[in-house]
Amino acid sequence: MSKNILKHLAIIMDGNGRWAKERGFIRTKGHEKGAEVIRDITRYCAEHPTIETVTLYAFSTENWKRPKYEVEFLMKLLDSWLKKELPTYHEFGARFETVGNIEGFSPKLQKTIASIKEQTAHHTNVTQILALNYGSREEIAKAATRLANRHEAITEESLGNELNTPYTDIDLMVRTSGEQRLSNFLLWQLSYSEFFFTPTLWPDFSSQELDDIIDQYTNRERRFGGV
Repeated sequence: MSKNILKHLAIIMDGNGRWAKERGFIRTKGHEKGAEVIRDITRYCAEHPTIETVTLYAFSTENWKRPKYEVEFLMKLLDSWLKKELPTYHEFGARFETVGNIEGFSPKLQKTIASIKEQTAHHTNVTQILALNYGSREEIAKAATRLANRHEAITEESLGNELNTPYTDIDLMVRTSGEQRLSNFLLWQLSYSEFFFTPTLWPDFSSQELDDIIDQYTNRERRFGGV
């Protein structure tokens, strides 16, 4: 049996708050630590021989329900983190992209996001996509509405091409922290993905563990509805 090739990896980065609570810290400390892990994972993906895209669930449409202080902290953290990570993107040859409604963010943060996209657009080692203010049901509904408004037929192909996310199926989805649900993440794109759920909290996740997961993935039998 031939080994599976991993091109598109998706990760639900879960467990920052619990990591902080277990150590007696406020939740925001977990987010700070979790942001550092992204660098290690981006480096790993950039150096991996087959990974072309890694999509990370950073902020969902439901996350606005969190305490105001935490949401404000996350917005400031994202802005400062992107500016600080620009040399990392250049070093690893990583292109930065986003999916989701970033118009819901402040003009300052939107400007930072646009700037990092522009400055990394030429990189080709890997594309890192952050899902920001993203909800899959909303994405699918809006795509269907746009097709209907243009009086175009809504087919599997047309709807898939109309989605805001790149129309490439995801090969492997990893969720940290032990939770086993999708949380409105890339529902269309994950239709035939392989899932891995690890009890490791995101701030403790490492490229070594990811490498072990990918090794298991390459040896799984994928039937795509067949036998």
